[in-house]
Formats: sequence, C-alpha cells, structure tokens
Amino acid sequence: MGPPTIKKLAMIGCGSMGGGMALLFAENGLEVSLQDPSKEAMDALKKSAEKQGLGEKTEEYTDYQSLCASLDSPKLIVFSLPHGDVGDTVLGGLLPYLEKDDIILDCGNERWTNTERRQSKCVTRGIEYIGCGVSGGYQAARAGPSMCPGGSDEGLDTVLPLLKKVAAKDKEGKSCVGKVGTGGCGHYVKMVHNGIEHGMMSAISEAWKILVTGAGLPLEEVGDIFENWDQSGHLSGTFLVSIGASISRTIDPSTGERVVLTVEDKVVQDITGEEGTGIWSNVEAIEHHIPAPTMATAHFLRLASADRQQRVDAQKAFGGEISQQKIDFKSSEDKSEFVESLRVAVFAACLASYIQGINVIERADKENGWNVDFAAVHQIWKAGCIIQSDYISELLSPIFTLSLEEVSSTSTSKAHTRNLLLQPHIMSLLREAYPHLRRIVAKATEKDWCVPALSATLEYIKYQTGTDLPTGFYEAELDFFGKHMFDRKGAEGSNELRTGAEHFEWKPAMGS
Repeated sequence: MGPPTIKKLAMIGCGSMGGGMALLFAENGLEVSLQDPSKEAMDALKKSAEKQGLGEKTEEYTDYQSLCASLDSPKLIVFSLPHGDVGDTVLGGLLPYLEKDDIILDCGNERWTNTERRQSKCVTRGIEYIGCGVSGGYQAARAGPSMCPGGSDEGLDTVLPLLKKVAAKDKEGKSCVGKVGTGGCGHYVKMVHNGIEHGMMSAISEAWKILVTGAGLPLEEVGDIFENWDQSGHLSGTFLVSIGASISRTIDPSTGERVVLTVEDKVVQDITGEEGTGIWSNVEAIEHHIPAPTMATAHFLRLASADRQQRVDAQKAFGGEISQQKIDFKSSEDKSEFVESLRVAVFAACLASYIQGINVIERADKENGWNVDFAAVHQIWKAGCIIQSDYISELLSPIFTLSLEEVSSTSTSKAHTRNLLLQPHIMSLLREAYPHLRRIVAKATEKDWCVPALSATLEYIKYQTGTDLPTGFYEAELDFFGKHMFDRKGAEGSNELRTGAEHFEWKPAMGS
C-alpha cells in the first residue's frame, strides 16, 4: 500500500510566499485552509483567490483547533513563517490537535538547527516534521518554486507526489524537487543556496556598475549585453543575468525614468532580520573550515551597503568620495574584448560561489550524517531557483549525479569527495577565466571601481592553487610569540591537515 494521497492542507502564514503557495496548491486541486495572525492578510489572500476562480478551494480559520479539524488524516500543515521563535510558538499551539503520522512541511527560510530541534520534539509523537527550503521568490511561489525537502523517508514519501506536482519544471519537464536527505538538510542546502546566490548577485551587480559607470554605456545597451550573456556561453540560462537585462531596460511609465536608477544603493534585509540565510551560510563555512571568500565578501558588501548613513559620514571623515573613473576604449574591438573579459570574470565568480557552497554542504553532510543526495540537489537547482544557471548545471551534472567512487576516480586527490577544486575539467575553466578576471580586477583597481566579489574570487583562485603562500611567515610569527609549532618544508606528512610538529626557540624566554 502506497502513501496516502493529499487532498487537503493548511497554510499557516499568508504573506507573499505563503499566499503564492496557497494559491498554487489550490490551483492544483487541493482544498487549502488558511491561517495567519493578520486577518487582513487572510482576507487579501481570500480575495485574490476569488479573483482567480479559486475561492471555493480556500477557507479562512482563526484558531488551530478548527484549522486542524478541517483536514483529512494524515493532516498536512504547511508553514510559511519568519525564522526563529515564531515556528516554535505555532508548533506548540498545534501539537494538542495533531496525531501520529500528521505532517508539518516547514517551507520558511528556517535555520536548520531549529528544524532539527522541532523534528526531535515531533518524532516522539509520531509526527513528521519536514524542513523544506523554497526558492524562486514570491513569483515562483505562485507559478512553481524549486523545493528542497529533508526529513524521514516516511514523511517525504507522503508529500513528494504533491510537491512534484507543484514544483518548477526543468526543460525536460522534470520537477525540481527531490528527497535531499535526513534531518535538517533541506533547510541547510537552501541556506547554502542563498549564500551562493549572494556571491553571484554581487559579481553580477559589480559587472552592471562597471558597464554603466566605468564604461559609460546606456542602459539599453547594458540590457542587450546581459541578454547576450544569458543566451549563450558561460552564463547561459543564468536567472540573475536574465532578470538583469529586464531591470536595465524597465521604465516607469508614470515618470519615464529607468527604475533601476531610482533605487538607493543599500540592501537592508540582513539588518532588519528578514534574511538570515546569508549570515548562517558564512558562519557555517567558517565553522567547517571551508574558505568561501566570494560568498563572504558579498555579504560584507551587503552589510556596508545597508548602513548608508555611516558611509555618508565616513566619506566626510575620509575627505571626500573616491570617484569611479571611466575607461576610454581605443576602438570598438577594444570595447568588445573588455565586455568579453567582464563576462568571463563574472562566470568565474559564479562558479567559485558554487564551489564554495558545495564544499560547505559536503563537509556538513559528513559531520551530521544526513546522507545528502547530490543528484537530488542538482535537480532542485536546475530550474525555479535564484541560482539557476544552465551552463553551470550541465558542467556540474557528472559531479552531482555519479557515485562518490566514480567522481573520486577523476579527482586529483585520493580522498573520496565531490570537492570541485580537485576536478580537472572544472579547474581548467577557472584557469581559462583567470586572465580575464585579473584584467577586470586590475582595471578596477586603476579606475577605483568597487569589485569585492570579483577581486575575492581572483585571490581565491590564487591561494587555493598556490603552494608558496605568505603563510610560511605567518606560521613563523605564530611560533615565535605563541610556540604554536610548524611543519618543516619537505618533511614527511607536511602536506597533511594537522598541527605543526616542530618548534624553534626564536628568542629564549627570559624573566624581567
């Protein structure tokens, strides 16, 4: 006997994401019970459902008892809530009305540790708690998002038929959803997705600013460049590039202005607490000892961006603005070569963001025993998500879909790993991109353009492939003042990840 068919569900949280998913479920034939602390939010969603001919499929509820009573058994309750304590409060209110085999599908951007804590609380009651990252923004929530669920096989087997029905579809018509693994890995993978997203967004934004300010190109031409990048080559099928073309071209009909030129240069989601995933993904990279500079510096840019008043005051203290200078192209050919180098440089940063994010996921998977299915992750990231990139997806396909033994057989290391830094076909692309990236960063330095993600990627390639780093002197200083030990060059085991085996008495410790 197969898993039960879900015909009804409850949606708790009727904001832009929850509201979009509620309408998506209703459109696919389900009866959706709505609940939100804001009566206005429920009323607005109900009104929208009626306009779309889905009014009979949705009903509002103001208490958990009647909400749960409206559902079949097993009950399926979907969360679309802010991260943090809200989920604990809602879960506590629901528990008296839940029974064995009922399912909670948490589709918020929740922290994975909160997810696992709630899973532990539910498992003793036989209740399934699934952490499901949802990507694509509010538009995808309505049309079909990328969905990243993690939890027990029993719970996932019950909800997957429904999720496959509503999730985004790739070019072959396959649903961008799958069983990622156990525990809180669904929310973990989505968290890292957002870290990768930030690295990509920073690099693409830096390129946009270079084209507009550095190269002085009209926005219509910038839109054409982004469209060309999206249509073929290293950045083909990249969602963030494709919307960049639209953003560059969009005009406000009421004013005749290019909308993007009216947008203040600040990102405030991290400051207001709305967005935690970028913070958490960088914390995870540090705690797992994974170098992730493209992701991290993108986040630092966001943080600096948010406090615009501090930047204004710091500019005054500094004595004025560092003006970004224009580049003078000698010919149309010179301009075309520069734009091509910029395209390849952006690709290098996007690929580096993927490398860094995947390495974080793999390390966390090993430490937490989630058994992450990387083939499922690959499918989830193929469409409907913010980091969708057809070229990169095709590039990574064998790394994600082959067994670990098969992937390791092509690696330059004996270790069993999906680390992309050890895959020659991936690294050959970074090698080819390196001169272009160096050209752009050098020109940015000369012209005072702001390129944190691009420059961090350049340094990342240098120190991840270098074996003559300045850290020899760094290690010597640590040993000098702290007796932290070091490995001697060429000694047996000196390449291993370990603490040093030797100490040199650089200066004898003496009493006063």
